[in-house]
Amino acid sequence: MNEQIQPATVRVFIALAPPDDAKEELARALRPAYEAYPRLRWNRIEDWHITLAFLGELPVETAPLLRQPLAGLAATRRPLRLSLRGGGHFDERVLWSGIDGDLDGLHRLTAEVRSVVKGCGVVFEDRPLRPHLTLARSRRDDPSSVVNVASGLAGFSGREWEAERLHLVASNIGRGPGPIHYRDIEAWRFSGEQ
Repeated sequence: MNEQIQPATVRVFIALAPPDDAKEELARALRPAYEAYPRLRWNRIEDWHITLAFLGELPVETAPLLRQPLAGLAATRRPLRLSLRGGGHFDERVLWSGIDGDLDGLHRLTAEVRSVVKGCGVVFEDRPLRPHLTLARSRRDDPSSVVNVASGLAGFSGREWEAERLHLVASNIGRGPGPIHYRDIEAWRFSGEQ
């Protein structure tokens, strides 16, 4: 009777992830904010990512169809040089760190990723890329914490790093209580010359 029912859908996105030392550098800069604003819903550092394409809820059998085309794309691309810089917010509720570095390359990669996904027949909302790393969300009754933390991050300038892998990621959002967790369905190393 302890048999778990597997969901028919999975929430999926495609992303890049900063290396651990770049994330730790930003986490050190955020340490005073962690202490000053404990009511913010802080994302786990291991889940920090840059979303290239948010695909939403997909039938579980769809995600495996993306593996080979995304692997092929990663094999043709070289790593992007990026850095984390500054901070901001969306609608005074979502705190983020900005992305700097090879932004033209990031936009090209995003367009290629989205083209691959569409070529697999996956329909998704194709919003313009606003390169960022989501850090925290405020509670509905807290309109100022995110704005204050973003202001404190304005001068942050992280070291440059290489985005070495393309990640196909699943999330548990909306699947029970507790924080959101992400897991790689698969990740591919960028190994091309382009």
